[in-house]
Amino acid sequence: MTEPDRANPRNFRVSDAEREHVVELLQKAIGRGLITLDEFTERTDTALAAKTRAELNAVLMDLPGVVHRDEATPVRERQELRATMSSVNRRGRWSVPRQLVVHNRMGSTDLDFREAAIPHAVVDIELDVTAGSVKLVLPEGATVDADGVELAASNLKDKVGTGANGRPHFVVHGQVRAGSVEIKKKTRWFRHA
Repeated sequence: MTEPDRANPRNFRVSDAEREHVVELLQKAIGRGLITLDEFTERTDTALAAKTRAELNAVLMDLPGVVHRDEATPVRERQELRATMSSVNRRGRWSVPRQLVVHNRMGSTDLDFREAAIPHAVVDIELDVTAGSVKLVLPEGATVDADGVELAASNLKDKVGTGANGRPHFVVHGQVRAGSVEIKKKTRWFRHA
């Protein structure tokens, strides 16, 4: 795959949450009489095996009024998050910039990347924390390098471990004074209807 092909949002990898969303759309299509039960089974198998957005969207292309968001919105290069005696949370579907800067003063910052759109191979996270806490929940397959974090009267719990071969790869660095940083992975849980 050439470099320009990888930059095309249709070639981005899809998450389990995106696959499940498309299966829900297919269930609605069968309820509206747009597809048969056999077609639903075939399309569901294809959706669950899809690796890219193009493969995933292919099962919906001929269904009027049924679309999976392509999320081809422009991706921010840099974003600053600020928490001063407050909380900043990101979870579910959100777009991750190439560089995140976390300014935290006596607050908490919780970033859950499991269902986020991460089009970059490397995500740079710069910490500027004083008397605050930062929690990072990484997706399956991700790796992290937190060797660049400078601690002063603080603690860092890296439950993922270092590595450089995962995708995405997170590089965490910066300063933490009288605070805490926790980096971990969690198994996704499913809600029952």
